[in-house]
Amino acid sequence: MQFDNVQQLLVMDGHGVYVWSAVFVSVCVLIGLIIRPLRQHRRAIKKIARELNLKKTGKLTGNSQEASDASNT
Repeated sequence: MQFDNVQQLLVMDGHGVYVWSAVFVSVCVLIGLIIRPLRQHRRAIKKIARELNLKKTGKLTGNSQEASDASNT
């Protein structure tokens, strides 16, 4: 093993602050890259379901559909 104890692993001869902050930022970015598309997908599915329900009940007219399309751009 490279380090004799956990303290040496965390400090890394004075470079630990930079190394562990880079690891922390990288992990946060990777988690964000996983979570954001999942949330967007969930919102899109809910929006589609809501529009289908409105269309099924006849409450979605051409004007409201155009307004919905315009807000997406």
